[in-house]
Amino acid sequence: MRAPAIHCEAIPGHPDFRRLGSIAGIAVDLRYATADNFVGRDLYSPLDCGWLHQDAAAALERAVAWLAARKPEYRLLVLDALRPQRVQEQLWDALQGTDLLDYIAEPTRGSIHSFGMALDLTLLDAHGRELDMGTGFDDLSELSHPALEATLLASGELTPQHIENRRWLREAMLHNGWQGIRTEWWHFDCGDRIDVRQRYARVL
Repeated sequence: MRAPAIHCEAIPGHPDFRRLGSIAGIAVDLRYATADNFVGRDLYSPLDCGWLHQDAAAALERAVAWLAARKPEYRLLVLDALRPQRVQEQLWDALQGTDLLDYIAEPTRGSIHSFGMALDLTLLDAHGRELDMGTGFDDLSELSHPALEATLLASGELTPQHIENRRWLREAMLHNGWQGIRTEWWHFDCGDRIDVRQRYARVL
């Protein structure tokens, strides 16, 4: 049975959720709490969105440990985690009339971010600089599509280093309970989307 929805303001202290700041080994820069996103404005304030569901937090810790054991000079940088339903609706509205709606989950169906079970993230090097992934976060173009990487590499639009950097991020996540998507190198779901929508509480 689907859990009842939760308002974002009720998340602090809720037993099902864990603060990002309690997860060792990651850096956090929530881009939708700044103007550094494709909408160009802060969508989160005054909401506190630095949270994940406990299940996703545990999977993120496993990814941190996997990466630390194999590439200790790299660190995960979280760009987005819990995204309340009301913010998802703002993103959906912002893309009306464009050909970019395929990049945003339709609000009534629900983004996996709105269950605290998805992450957007990248990698930092040993100096704290973001690795070059060929595009920035929220670049809504085909250059961001993992499904097209072989073609983009062959055409010279992505370099072998871009592919290698993306591979380290993807390997850390896919080996530890996360699933990527075809259109965004930065996005990962914790588990199956259908299962998440059926079993977990949506955050409003």
